[in-house]
Amino acid sequence: MPGTSRRGVLEKTLAEILAAVERAEEANQAAQGNGFLQGFDPRVKLFGLLLLIVAAASSSRLAAVGAVLAVGILLALASRVGWRQMVGFWVGGLMFSGLLALPAIFLTPGATAWQVPGVGWAITQTGLRSAAILMLRAETTVTLSALLVFTTPSAHLLKALRSLRVPVTVVVLAGMTYRYIFVLLQTALDMMEARRSRIVGQLETREHRRLLAASVGVLLSKSFQLSNDVYLAMEARGYRGEVYLLDDFQWRRRDWVGLAGFAAAGALALAGGR
Repeated sequence: MPGTSRRGVLEKTLAEILAAVERAEEANQAAQGNGFLQGFDPRVKLFGLLLLIVAAASSSRLAAVGAVLAVGILLALASRVGWRQMVGFWVGGLMFSGLLALPAIFLTPGATAWQVPGVGWAITQTGLRSAAILMLRAETTVTLSALLVFTTPSAHLLKALRSLRVPVTVVVLAGMTYRYIFVLLQTALDMMEARRSRIVGQLETREHRRLLAASVGVLLSKSFQLSNDVYLAMEARGYRGEVYLLDDFQWRRRDWVGLAGFAAAGALALAGGR
């Protein structure tokens, strides 16, 4: 029935919003856990993981990039990062990089490895290798980036960015975007729950579309009003983009050892990837 179908779409949307909020909460709990990377200074994790990302992106050998990916997976295991979240990132990265790499297997010159039946398109060995290394680089980058987010609280990560001389404007945009996404999700969830509790019986298609358009308009209006209120409140409290924490960053012996380990791994990956 049409009403049942619309109710199913509404239930599915509510479930997706709740799942997004739950994943964010899981990431926050993982960042405050007792894993391996959680014990390091955020600046060490930021610099070290970025170094590994650069090493993987600069390597032209599958073995070198695969080794960096293996290091990332081992760090995820040691840091007790949830595999459900990591698999979601891996699938997304694989699909996106696969679409980008697909033309390369046909357009890259080289010896023919296989020919597509019916159309006669030749898949070259060089194209397969280029596509494989592109997808492996993407998976490695996604893994290390997700690992940084899942093992570092958002406020600590923003302050670590400022310690690397990232412009204040970039830090402000990143921090506000991160916070506002969840505020917007919560507002949408409240609106959908309120609407569901007030609907009695089945709505006609025209009425259903009118309510949907009105809900989108109200959500956008609330978003603009809330963003202006948040900006004025933060400005009134003296916020100018700098991130201040109650606990200051302090270098320890473990941090120096970790930084040296990241540097050694990055150097080995760069040397082996040539």
